[in-house]
Amino acid sequence: MSKLTYRDAGLDLALYEQALAGMVPFLKRTHTPRVLDGFGGFASLFSLDYNNRLFARNYRHPVLVTCTDGVGTKLKIASLMGKHDTVGVDLVAMSVNDCLCTGGEPLVFLDYLALPKDDPPLVRELIKGISDGCMEADCALVGGETAILPDFYAPGDYDMAGFCVGVVERAHIINGKAIQPGDIVLGLASSGLHSNGYSLARKVVLEHAGLSVTDFVPELGRTVGEELLEPTRIYVRAVKKILQHYPVKKRVVRGLAHITGEGLPGNVPRVLPPGRRVVIRRSAWTVPPVFNWLQRLGGIEQAEMDTVFNLGIGFVMIVGRYFADSIQRQLQEDRIPTYVIGEVIAGEPGVDLV
Repeated sequence: MSKLTYRDAGLDLALYEQALAGMVPFLKRTHTPRVLDGFGGFASLFSLDYNNRLFARNYRHPVLVTCTDGVGTKLKIASLMGKHDTVGVDLVAMSVNDCLCTGGEPLVFLDYLALPKDDPPLVRELIKGISDGCMEADCALVGGETAILPDFYAPGDYDMAGFCVGVVERAHIINGKAIQPGDIVLGLASSGLHSNGYSLARKVVLEHAGLSVTDFVPELGRTVGEELLEPTRIYVRAVKKILQHYPVKKRVVRGLAHITGEGLPGNVPRVLPPGRRVVIRRSAWTVPPVFNWLQRLGGIEQAEMDTVFNLGIGFVMIVGRYFADSIQRQLQEDRIPTYVIGEVIAGEPGVDLV
């Protein structure tokens, strides 16, 4: 009777070690002196206060901010394209943009990868994307977990989850309580679909319209796959610069919202206090072509579009009216197209799209 091994069950530890070794350069390039250990231990250590004149970020009352998210069925598009080096950016973006909504600074990021078999080249691509996203967010990739689950995922499938820990000074927390009638709503442009609505997008494009990821779409100027794989925009650096620019006591920035699933109507109310409502004007920005294309292909009702997709606005800042023009200019200098899309009025928390 033959003796079974772990490899017979679908796990090759030599390949697993190879995959881990391939990660190390991508982790290390995201590290600053605040990362106190290397890679490979049971947990990672990160210093909140690094007492060096060039790196000091001292806190009086630090509050930890924690976020987690995934990429969703956008991974199916990556598999169809055979291109896996950008979905890691999406993974980072979904968590660090959420962290930002508290006024927090993303500090460290960890990932969870689940695959049906050991695949070092695939893991390398995925980790490269995560590392790229962490570099863009000024966030240290300090570790994670790679799970090989041979009977759980079909060949070619995999899943990703991300975990972010940030910090915010207690006195600097942005929670929407300072929002007043007359405040201005700024919409920061998305880079496309980001990582939301892909179950509907895939059904419309691949099933209903019968297109493939390699088909060229003239109105988009690129292929289906290239459009649908466009990485999620990371807003951390640009928004952090705004938050650092204005004195906290003035409460210039009063509410921040990451526009993900449920769109503007579902996400903006999450930061509104009682008695505050937002009116958003559709005419204030030009909806990117991908959304109009999807709506036409699928015959999707406007109300459905509003609550599934971001429609070109990936992040919202609610700011004091007096400072709105200056903030808009600063964001655009940081190459984030920004629009005055509405204002705050008195009323029940919610959004009126007019």
